[in-house]
Amino acid sequence: MRESMRRLAFDDGEEKAVRGVRRVRVELLDGEHITIEVHRKARGEDLLDRICEDLDVAEKDYFGLLHLQRGDPRVWVDLNKRLSKTFRNEPWEVMFAVKFYPPEPTELEDEVSRYQIGLAVKKDIAEGRLPCSPITLALLSSYELQAAAGDHGAGCQCGALLAAAPPPPAPLARSALQDNVHALYLKHRGMSPAQAELQYLASAARLPLYGAHTHAARDVTLALSAAGLALCNEGVVLSRFPWPKIIKMSYNKRSFTLKLRASEFDEFETDVSFKLPSTRACKKLWKCSVEHHIFFRREAPVSVPGRHGAWGSPSCRRTLRQLRARPPHLTS
Repeated sequence: MRESMRRLAFDDGEEKAVRGVRRVRVELLDGEHITIEVHRKARGEDLLDRICEDLDVAEKDYFGLLHLQRGDPRVWVDLNKRLSKTFRNEPWEVMFAVKFYPPEPTELEDEVSRYQIGLAVKKDIAEGRLPCSPITLALLSSYELQAAAGDHGAGCQCGALLAAAPPPPAPLARSALQDNVHALYLKHRGMSPAQAELQYLASAARLPLYGAHTHAARDVTLALSAAGLALCNEGVVLSRFPWPKIIKMSYNKRSFTLKLRASEFDEFETDVSFKLPSTRACKKLWKCSVEHHIFFRREAPVSVPGRHGAWGSPSCRRTLRQLRARPPHLTS
């Protein structure tokens, strides 16, 4: 851990209560925790900037902060809102996460940003949010092994690394997965750790649900990503609605509705509606959908009118087009 992060490490009983200063406990993508002090009037973007600065993440617009709200552990912190409006008791607790997964992660110029996105992908696989076939899991694990241990040899400690691999999907046994990983690992001889990490990201980006944020609806799961909105069932994509196909997204109580552009075979525009478990879940899906549409499709961020007036500035400060137009060191 870097020296600056050691100074921020959480240590119960030693933190001094300073007037006007609040403590935030941050869970990083590698599972470690740090504590950061922010002003009581700090906004979400101030905290995100501090975390990215300490991690040396240059392309910070892909990232966001998650927190627990009413039993839901994956609610995004509003970057435009004061943290004190969201949190109460100290320390405030957030999770550093990838909010907008780049469609082509290997093309990111910043090496640290690529590394953090790789950690997020590994976490998604380990926690079941990114399903993949047994052979794909073995391939990804073999690249991870090559990046960590280098070429197979007498001094390779691959046994412990194989044992630490994510649990295999049923009905594949762990021993069978390890055999497949080892066989693929032997084929990567001569590949540098940097090349192995790039191959890992490139392979993960081809998975159907790479970078998808899922929302449970009645009889189906809705998955938001750079490509649009997909309908899934038990990790299998049933159909997709690409962003260019979607004209409007709205919600009313528990009902989330898409207005779709007429195709060459359709005479009229069509509406597709989905029932969510609650109004809160429906609003969360709508907001996440709008933010993804803005980030991946718009030239620049825009304010979005909500059901009861202006929603305000979206929780993305730059769009993908803006990021691609400017080098990372010019986007701060």
